[in-house]
Amino acid sequence: MADDRCTITGDPIDPCELIAAADGTDGAALLFVGIVRDHNEGREVGHLDYQAYPEMAETVLRNIVAEARSRWETGAVSVIHRIGRLEIGEVSVAIAVSSPHRGDAYSASRYVIEELKKRVPIWKREGYLDGESEWLRGSTPQPIGEGS
Repeated sequence: MADDRCTITGDPIDPCELIAAADGTDGAALLFVGIVRDHNEGREVGHLDYQAYPEMAETVLRNIVAEARSRWETGAVSVIHRIGRLEIGEVSVAIAVSSPHRGDAYSASRYVIEELKKRVPIWKREGYLDGESEWLRGSTPQPIGEGS
């Protein structure tokens, strides 16, 4: 089984580092990169602030990766999410999935990002150009061990 990486970090993310985990046994490697954008719901965004409970978030990420592995044939799966203040254009999350075939890589990657958004205890506050800021609503997390 490939080595998986599930990390919460305050450091900048290098997406190329994640894709390097793919090896010669896989025919596909897929990289998803989430980037801080300058707008949301009609408001101009200047930055984002992510906060998390890292140990719990990494545990939930590992559970999500295990669920993806049980549904699709994958090689290495790496997920890294940034916390702290992020400026426009910075990488907030990166997911790399390798697989013998592209269909499984796409499906597993999509599953990981969708479940991450629903279940991982990471909170996001938008800082707007007008000086205001607002915590965004998220989904209620499920207890660790309960799957979807």
